[in-house]
Amino acid sequence: MHREEKISTGPFLKPLACLLGVLASSGAWAEAALDTAGLFAGRAPRQAENPFGSGRLPARPLPLLAQNDAGADPLSGRDALFGDDAGDAAAPKAEPGPARGAASGGGLKGFLQFEMARTIESPVHWSKMLTRADLGSQGNLGNGIKWKLGARIDYDAVYSLYDYYPAEVARDQRANVTLRENYLDIGTGDWDFRLGRQHVVWGEMVGLFFADVVSARDMREFILPEFDTLRIPQWAARAEYFKDDFHAELLWIPVASYDEIGKPGAEFYPYAPPVPGANIQYRNEVRPARTLANGNYGLRLSSLSNGWDYSAFFYSSMDTTPTFYREIVATPQPTVVYEARHDRIKQFGGTVAKDFGSVVLKGEAVYTRGRSFNVLRLADADGVVPQNTLDWALGLDFSLPADTRLNLQVFQRDFFSHDPDIIPAKHESGYSILLNHKLSDKLEAQALWISSINRTDWMLRPRVTWNFERNWRLAVGADFFKGPPLGLFGRYDGRDRVYTELRYSF
Repeated sequence: MHREEKISTGPFLKPLACLLGVLASSGAWAEAALDTAGLFAGRAPRQAENPFGSGRLPARPLPLLAQNDAGADPLSGRDALFGDDAGDAAAPKAEPGPARGAASGGGLKGFLQFEMARTIESPVHWSKMLTRADLGSQGNLGNGIKWKLGARIDYDAVYSLYDYYPAEVARDQRANVTLRENYLDIGTGDWDFRLGRQHVVWGEMVGLFFADVVSARDMREFILPEFDTLRIPQWAARAEYFKDDFHAELLWIPVASYDEIGKPGAEFYPYAPPVPGANIQYRNEVRPARTLANGNYGLRLSSLSNGWDYSAFFYSSMDTTPTFYREIVATPQPTVVYEARHDRIKQFGGTVAKDFGSVVLKGEAVYTRGRSFNVLRLADADGVVPQNTLDWALGLDFSLPADTRLNLQVFQRDFFSHDPDIIPAKHESGYSILLNHKLSDKLEAQALWISSINRTDWMLRPRVTWNFERNWRLAVGADFFKGPPLGLFGRYDGRDRVYTELRYSF
């Protein structure tokens, strides 16, 4: 590591102190709101070189929380490799399967769901009328070979009944048919192999994406959907070795999946920083060619020792999240053209978890090389600069009396050799609070709060779920955003919404 890339302990202590302050008194909330310049923008840039004013905000968001179930994500380890994944959790429990040498076929299972959302900020409008069918089946071919098939069908009537959104957005989001997990599992001795389209989850945190470096995500609703909806499987070959408390995992993705960001004009499109006085245009996203040279690969090692579950990994990939490259056309009228591209990045990381009974400690950290960020200098040729970063997170999960669960997490992104003209500050910090309480056997309330520590920029997500009949679930909730126009959450300040979901699982 170069000398200029060393990190002092001060920036690491700041978010921890802030979390304690949040728990101790409401004064820390006021302190976190002192800087209103923009999301994740520690200090004001030099006015002479910044054409955007004093707000310093991230062009690329930190990997934050998505709406998830209160429990941990069970998508890793030997049980997950040969059992049901998180998306099947709502289905009725299956009977024990046949012996290893016998072949069997599973019936159709999954869920049907109807979702409606109404944006309550002016102009008030319906933003979702989605009908979804998530279908899957799995079985045993015998001799240690298992299979799984899955597909999802979506139809959003809001794009047929109303003309609020541009035609390109309607074409992108009105109807979709996607393959979910489709793979073969082969087990032999201490080795397990999974071949096909699959979820690969390396993170430990509840809802955080820091160490979840393999997954692509459907970001057309920001980070609001549940994890089984948000994650996009990868076409991969995965080999896993299990020996006592040691686990090794080798991964190869010859043809990668990438984040779905939607089209300009969509409700949650991740716009690049504007340039005052210039027209803004967006070209179609450029995705890497489907060649072996653009494939992804990685290695993960994990072990359990004295109750501590820890892992380390390396992953080389074409970044699932695009970077908006910039081109300035001076004549006949000043125009800024953005084009989303994907760059090769390398990531080194690790996770740790420890169960202390009523409290579970989790942590993870990821060092990323090669990722580029938007720069505010108009003289820069392509509008981006490479910046190496360290993302880390710590969390505590409390099991409280009266069927109550509290999850507290702090997270931070640190930039090495920080370019003063990129939008984020050198140290960008935040925290999250998730409170879940069962009001009865069938009724559950939950609230999720995520906020920047650097400034006032937050998201609040209250939700009530009613399991009114076996396999039936009704949920109502709201999503509130507050912050500056270029903030991670503030950019959606006009997208506050209320929603309802009805799901039947089978």
